[in-house]
This record gives sequence, structure tokens and C-alpha cells, in this order.
Amino acid sequence: MAEQEYAIRCDKITKVFGSVVANDQIDLDVRYGEILALLGENGSGKTTLMNMISGIYHPDGGTIYVDGRAASIQSPLDAQNLGVGMIHQHFKLVNIFSAMENIELGTPGKKLPPKVLRRKVEDLCEKYGLETDPDKPIHAMSVSEKQTVEILKVLYRGARILILDEPTAVLTPQETDKLFAILRQMRKAGCAVIIITHKLNEVLSISDRVTILRKGKSYGTVNTAEVNVSKLTELMVGRAVTLEIDRPKPEDPEDILKLVDLTVRRKDGSVALDDVSFSIRTGEILGVAGVAGSGQKELCETIAGLIQPAQGAILYKKENLAGKTPRELIEMGISMSFVPEDRLGMGLVAGMGMTDNMLLKTYTQGKGPFVDRAPARAMAESLVEKLDIVTAGVEAPVRMMSGGNVQKVLLGREIESNPDLLITAYPVRGLDINSSYLVYDLLNEQKKKGVAVVYIGEDLDVLLQLCDRILVLCHGKVTGVVDAAAVSKEQIGLMMTGESAQEVMEYGNG
Repeated sequence: MAEQEYAIRCDKITKVFGSVVANDQIDLDVRYGEILALLGENGSGKTTLMNMISGIYHPDGGTIYVDGRAASIQSPLDAQNLGVGMIHQHFKLVNIFSAMENIELGTPGKKLPPKVLRRKVEDLCEKYGLETDPDKPIHAMSVSEKQTVEILKVLYRGARILILDEPTAVLTPQETDKLFAILRQMRKAGCAVIIITHKLNEVLSISDRVTILRKGKSYGTVNTAEVNVSKLTELMVGRAVTLEIDRPKPEDPEDILKLVDLTVRRKDGSVALDDVSFSIRTGEILGVAGVAGSGQKELCETIAGLIQPAQGAILYKKENLAGKTPRELIEMGISMSFVPEDRLGMGLVAGMGMTDNMLLKTYTQGKGPFVDRAPARAMAESLVEKLDIVTAGVEAPVRMMSGGNVQKVLLGREIESNPDLLITAYPVRGLDINSSYLVYDLLNEQKKKGVAVVYIGEDLDVLLQLCDRILVLCHGKVTGVVDAAAVSKEQIGLMMTGESAQEVMEYGNG
């Protein structure tokens, strides 16, 4: 194929951070009118490579060609001038500004008159099948609406080559379908699209070709029509992987925790949880589904004693925990573990090693004024072996680990405390398929021991396969608690948008 037919071509791209080779002579190309999926385990170098194309990093070796010409991309502005735009997993929008203000924000050159800007935004929406309210503030938008604004931002700046990093991580199935319709329209309009995702079914649905990265090296590109989920997994991890999640049947489940008429407010006074009532049972995994910001974070933190409810009760074996601090819960002998969404904030201390992070959970159990580090070190070393944690040593700062290994440390520490109740918030977010399945196995082991597990997740396929029941939240309200084996992904998606379980199940039966 002639060089100029490529939108982007990476030739032997290398990037080194200290002693770590993040990208090792990687080759990649994407054509105009094509959607390329980029697959690889955590630490395989996907985001590093895309950050070089988008101007955040600069290669230590190799050449990036844009439209057939060698390009020196030293900054995001250089990338923008070459027609490259990257839409990050965490949106870069100003919440108090409107959609139109965010679209124009940071655009070089003279600002357009409002009427001209609005007309240009409307033209882009019409061309690519996008929908947005130009005057709506970002803080009032859903995740899907915010993502649309991000896409409009890069298109407004003239992007013809779009990179999307985990774009469906927090979308409902209906919102994902809508996004994919937009991407197909972009492909039809001649754009080149690169999508990073861990969801293999989505790769098969949306892409034309798939490039595989493994341990910083490129392992070739395949036509999507010629592969399936099993083959993609094998290419990604280097061996065959069983893609089934075990769901052992709960044995004699009993209520261990009941939330009764629980209302929780955020710091700004808005309602995060609105009159929420449900129960959690021993020996089962209760999934929690909902679009981002529906109250999942506040639910976890309220149960764990980090947030005090405005009203309602949290009954743990009939004892009300509402208003109790984490310290008071420990002193009461409450056997509870919490794996928070913020791994290197609320979960672990980034600058400390595994040993000291183990101590954060156990130091109060010692006798006398001195802390014995030996048991914590033994625990850390045991977890490294048991969970196959890749680390420079149990005393090395955990911030040096990949996201998957950090999550193994956090989950392993909480499980080692032998809780009766284990709360996990997005435990596989951003993890590769191997690490994700390890987490599922660990949670099922706890379930078999009779532990009550709360699993807050984003992937509805996983929620339906792993969990026994699923609680669905929408704007802080419970729209239903359903049997995971008797409901579809589409029905859960409708409940996430506010439809009640009764209405949704009636539609399904009709």
C-alpha cells in the first residue's frame, strides 16, 4: 500500500522510562476510513504509544509518520495541528462551563462570534450524527453527554485522526451503541479511529483490524473478521485462556447487612442516596450497577463509616452502624473490608512499600508501643507469591507497580483480614483480562467461605456472570434488585436510566 494512504504509521517506536522499556520497536498503522482496536494487557505499552502520537510523550527511537510524512510531535498542540485528537478516559472538561464554552476553550487564534461558533458546532453534529445542547453546563450532563462534548472538542479543532482510551468504561449498553454509531459515521466520513478497550466483544463489534501489544512489543495486526474472543485473548496473553466466570450457588444465605431508608448527601448538599433500602447476604455476591455518579461511591463509603448518613439505618447483624467511624467499627469488632475505587489514595499509600501498606491494616493489633514489621512483611511476601504480583520488592513503593499489581496488593490485603463482609468498588477497572479473572476467582473464594461480597462494577456482562443478585441505582434511587440469572443486559441498562424493575421485566415478558 502506498505510504500516503496511511493516516498514522509508527515505525520501530521505542520509549524508555529509567530502566523500564515501555515500548520496544513497536510498529502500528491506521488508515483513513478505518477503526483500529489496540489490545494488550496492563503494562503492554498501549497508552504510552498513544501518548506519543498525541504529543504527551516523545519517542526515544523510531519514527511516527502522519499522512505519509515523518512528524515531530513535541506537544499536544503539534498533534492537533497534524489533525490528531485524543479523548482520554477521564474527561478534561470544565464543569461550570457550557458545552459550547468547553468546545471553544483552549482553541488557538481569534475566537468566533457566538452565532458562528454555534453554527459550526451544529454542522459537526449533523455531519457525524452527534447530539448536544450547546448551552447545557457540563455538571448537569450524563457521562455519555460529556463524552460527546469531548468528541466535538477534537473535531472542532480539525481532528481527522481520533484516539479513544477506554471510551465505554462507564457507559450503559444503550450509550455504547450510540457511541459506536457515531464512530461508524466518523469512519464513513473518512476519519481514522484508534480505540483502546479491554472489552473483547466490543472490539469484534466496532473495529476493522486489531493490533496486539504484549510486554511493550507489537505482536502483529489481524483482521477483526478473521478472529473471535478466544483467539484475541490468546494473542493478547500468549496462551489459551478459559473465558468463563464461575458462579457457585450460595449456600444457606442469610442477611448480614440491611440498609433501611438510607439517605446520604454530598458535601455540596445534593442527594447521593435517596431513601435506599436493601439487604446483603452471606455467601453471595451482590452486584451494584449504575451509570457513573449514581451513588455507588457514597454507598460504599457510608457502609464503611467514611460518610455519615443524613437519615436511615445500617443494620449489621441487627446492630445499627449508622454514624459510626471506621475506628469505632474496628473497636466494635465489625469484620468488614473495603476495597475503594481510589487505589492509591484511600486504599494504599503510594510512597510506601507493600510491607508498610500491610501494616496500615494490622498495626492496631500489636501489643506495646512498638510495631513489629515481621508479620506484615511475611504477609506481603506471601501475597507476592500467591497472587503473582510483579514488584521490585516488598519494600519498594507501590506507586512503581502497574495498576493490576496495585489492585492485587489492595485486594489481597483486605482478604487476608478474613472479613465477614467485603465491599469492592470497581475492582477490575482498567485491568487486563488475566488480572480481571484472578480478581473474579478471589471473590468467588470468599463467597464459598460464606463472606458477603458487594461488587460494584461497570461491565454488565461480568455483573450478569459473576453476581447472584444485582442492585441497580439511578440518581441515588434503587430501581430494582434482580436475580442475575433471570435478567438481560438490556434490561439492566433500562433500569440504569430510571425504569423500575417491574416495568422492565413486564416489557421483557411482553
